[in-house]
Amino acid sequence: MTDLSLGGSTPAVADDGVWLACVECGDTIAPFDDVVYECPDCGGLLEARYDEYPTFDEFAGDGVWRYAAALPFPEGVSIREGNTPLYDVPEIKAEADVADLRVKHEGANPTGSFKDRGMTVGVKVADRLGVDRLACASTGNTSAALAAYGARANTPVLVLLPAGKVAAGKVAQAALHGARICEVDGNFDDCLDVVSELADRGEAYLLNSLNPFRLEGQKTIGLEILEQSRDAHGNLPDRIVLPVGNAGNTAALYKCFRELVEAGELDEADVPKLTGVQAEGAAPMVEAVEEGRDYVQRWDDVETRATAIRIGNPVNAPKALPGIYDTGGTAVAVSDEKITEAQRMLAEDGVGVEPASAASVAGLLKLRERGDITADERVVCLTTGHLLKDPEAAAEAGGDTTPVPADADGVLDAL
Repeated sequence: MTDLSLGGSTPAVADDGVWLACVECGDTIAPFDDVVYECPDCGGLLEARYDEYPTFDEFAGDGVWRYAAALPFPEGVSIREGNTPLYDVPEIKAEADVADLRVKHEGANPTGSFKDRGMTVGVKVADRLGVDRLACASTGNTSAALAAYGARANTPVLVLLPAGKVAAGKVAQAALHGARICEVDGNFDDCLDVVSELADRGEAYLLNSLNPFRLEGQKTIGLEILEQSRDAHGNLPDRIVLPVGNAGNTAALYKCFRELVEAGELDEADVPKLTGVQAEGAAPMVEAVEEGRDYVQRWDDVETRATAIRIGNPVNAPKALPGIYDTGGTAVAVSDEKITEAQRMLAEDGVGVEPASAASVAGLLKLRERGDITADERVVCLTTGHLLKDPEAAAEAGGDTTPVPADADGVLDAL
């Protein structure tokens, strides 16, 4: 049974008020003595815990490290990540017919995705542990972020990618930032299996979202959404709709909200409903929610044009599923065609995203049509990656070019 309660006394293993706790058996572990990703006793996922949880009054500055009081360190390996925009999207709002709709665009981060938030914390932890190589499996965005932050920290980076399955823009980022890239004959989950084994052998420090400190950075998305929503219109969203790949953001947002409840800053009744969206060709979390399960069954064969969420075994499901259930949320699968339509709709509202990001809007529209989301709801859709992460998909979703002669009359004739 997953235990995600935050209460209890500070254990002896805590380091400056920080420790790790197993969400399965409750065992506590020193956070920075040794490299650890899973519970040594039962193999369960770990969560960072703190002796105190701050209120909004304790935050200062901007970006991820505005929220240092809620993080394990006062500063990290930073490239000015966070502080991403919360956009109005009037055309999509009208189509969805909800009380309010905003889009939190994580594509505005330094390497173009939300992964930067996790890396600014995770690479700092790696520095504290004294490791000499960072590593990840990736569908693209993780590799780009880790390569950039590894370069900033002057630490070598190893990346494992599923051969032929990663958008060129993302591979180019990792390569330019100096990562050693290995293309694996398999899918993302195979890559994660291999890199996890390398990490267990001590060959590298793993910075996939299995690493509990990655999610500490990602929980700042939730803090920003709440603050920006209050500043924009004086209230909080009723629901946050987000794409689901490894389910790290779902788990991180749920942890963010639990910590605010623990701090007395957020009433349980005001916690936004967490609503996950997957592509139909890679939807093990949706399958679990539809069947009321507290676990996922791995999909060995996954396929979708939304490459960032082409994942069949979301490792953070034990943390994310309680987040969906406990907040009164749900999960839905959408077709690639609907994802492309949503990508075009976002573009018409001036927001450029990669396909996986558009899944959140496609999911909102499907749930609204089904009546699972009602007209009186205030909704935030999370878009996780920039348009130019996958320029080929953007070109396919956009219009064709028109050949014209090199004179004004020829252009006017074409128009």
